Amino acid sequence: MRIVSGKYGGRFFRPSKKLKARPTTDFAKENLFNILENRFDFENLTALDLFSGTGNIGFELVSRGCKQVTSVDKDPQNIRFINQIKDKLGIENLTVIKKDAFKFIATVNEQFDIIFADPPYQLQGIEKLPGMIAENNLLREGGYFILEHSKDTDIPHNENFIEHRKYGHVNFSFYTAKKQSFQ
Repeated sequence: MRIVSGKYGGRFFRPSKKLKARPTTDFAKENLFNILENRFDFENLTALDLFSGTGNIGFELVSRGCKQVTSVDKDPQNIRFINQIKDKLGIENLTVIKKDAFKFIATVNEQFDIIFADPPYQLQGIEKLPGMIAENNLLREGGYFILEHSKDTDIPHNENFIEHRKYGHVNFSFYTAKKQSFQ
């Protein structure tokens, strides 16, 4: 795992082979952040990284200057790895939460500028995430929800769907909170 750019850019971390995570590829991550950097000023943003896995996206958001990032994952080994890297880098603006992402969405009372979700590609219910984010009002107006998924996942393209991008085997569907709901 590599942090591509920002304060911690160029740092490499080797997750244990025991981790049950599939980090977003560097190629896809670089392209994703090229899009985001052209649309957002990171230093004033809060972000949520759901299904964090190795923390790859959360660390990239912190490195690029997000004022606060919350990483959520239910696997204890993933949480341990994220906390080890957080401590090693001395990061104070990353909150790590051990919880099922679906349960977190249903209970959190906070809004975010960027929400990124990278669930296991075969996980049931992925297609419900855009609606759940909207129903729970988690995205600030003008913010982005980005869902990473496989080409085989049927993701809804509703009124707040912005675009779909594909980088190798990685697919991103983008939604915004430009309207009251994007279910």
